[in-house]
Amino acid sequence: MTPTNHDFDCQACGACCSYSPEWPRFSTEVDADLDRIPEKFVAADLSGMRCDGARCSALVGYVGIATACAVYALRPEVCRACVPGGDDCLMARRGLGLDGVVASASAAPTRTASERG
Repeated sequence: MTPTNHDFDCQACGACCSYSPEWPRFSTEVDADLDRIPEKFVAADLSGMRCDGARCSALVGYVGIATACAVYALRPEVCRACVPGGDDCLMARRGLGLDGVVASASAAPTRTASERG
């Protein structure tokens, strides 16, 4: 996975949460952390987040437009590790036919008043 890319902000597109039912697997979480995730969002075999097709069941909103995670503060490590603008992010966006990421406002080049017109 690519290290954090501070030139990009999360686009809240939901691609990372809608790309593959195999992706949101539990790995390094301790049982106490997993127990805090509401049961309705956990796969029946307890291996990861429950998915509806390829989409994580905790994802709310419209993929490609605006989404949010219903358990953001409790999300598993695999979700925390997906870096906006990183390899996994870009792979998921490409897989769903979404354009690349947009540079954050802090990374955008600054234009002078005369350049802005």
